[in-house]
Amino acid sequence: MRKLKLLMVFLFVCGIPTGCSQSGQSVVVGAKDFTEQYIIGYMLTLLIEDNTDIIVTYKSDLASDVLFAATRTGAVDLYMEYTGTVYGSFLRFSDVKSYEETYEISARELMERYSLRMLDPLGFNNTFALAVRADTAVEHNLKTISDLAEVSPDFVLGGFAEFFNRHDGLPNLKITYDMTFKEERVVNPASHYQALINDEIQVLEVYSTDGMLIESNLVVLEDDKQFFPPYHGAIIIRDDTAEKYPELLEVLNKLVGLLTDEIMRDLNYKVNVEGEYAKDVAENFLRVSNLIK
Repeated sequence: MRKLKLLMVFLFVCGIPTGCSQSGQSVVVGAKDFTEQYIIGYMLTLLIEDNTDIIVTYKSDLASDVLFAATRTGAVDLYMEYTGTVYGSFLRFSDVKSYEETYEISARELMERYSLRMLDPLGFNNTFALAVRADTAVEHNLKTISDLAEVSPDFVLGGFAEFFNRHDGLPNLKITYDMTFKEERVVNPASHYQALINDEIQVLEVYSTDGMLIESNLVVLEDDKQFFPPYHGAIIIRDDTAEKYPELLEVLNKLVGLLTDEIMRDLNYKVNVEGEYAKDVAENFLRVSNLIK
C-alpha cells in the first residue's frame, strides 16, 4: 500500500506543469475530489493570483492520502484539509477531542512531524450531523440532538453502513444522548435524502455542509453535547513555502473565519444543485467579499 501511494505521488509530480513566472515564483495548490474541495481550491488559487505575482498551478481530484503525501514531499505547496482528518487519519489519534484541542494538537504535530503549517480554521465545520424535515422540526420543536432524544423512540433513523459501526457513529451517539430509535436503517447513498422526504425515515445522518440540505429543506440539529468530532476546514501550507513567500500567509489568512457552515452549504448548493461551475462560485464569493478585484 505504501509503495502504491508513493507511485501515485510520483505520477502526480510528473504531471505538474513546470512553467513559472520570470522571477521563478510558483506554487501548487491541491484539492481533493469533491465539490467543497474544488470550490476552496479555486478560492486559494484566485486569491494568490490576484494578490501576488506568484504563478499558481491548481491540481484537483486527488485522494486524501495522496494529497497529504504530495504536500509532505513538496509536490503540492498548500491545500485545505479538515482538522478531524488530520487528527484521526494522518496523525492516528483515536480519541475524540474538543474543537480547540483537535486543532491545537493537529497544528503542533503537523509542524513537528512534517514541517507543515496549519493556519487558523476558515470557519465551517463539515462534520457528521443529524437532520430532520422542517415540518418534523416544527411539530416536535427539534433544535438539538437532546431534543430529538425525547421523541426518538417514535422515529426511524437512516444512515450509511459505516455509521452503525464507527466509534464516532451511532452506538456511542445513543449512549451519549441516552436515546433509542423505533428502527435503524441503512440507506442508499443515491436516495437517502429522498427516503427522508418521503417519510420512510424521520432522521438522517448527513454531512453538515452538504448543499442538498438546502434543496431538501432540512433542519440540521445542533450537536449540543459535542459528540461528533470536529472537521473544521483549515489551510495546510509547507513551512518552506511559507518562508519563501511570506506574503502568502497574509493573503491566505483573509479567508480565516469567513466561511460559516451556512455559507459553505450555500456555495456547495450552487454547484451541486444549480449547476454552476465551482470556479465561478469561488470567484463570485471572493469578489462579493472584496478579496479580489
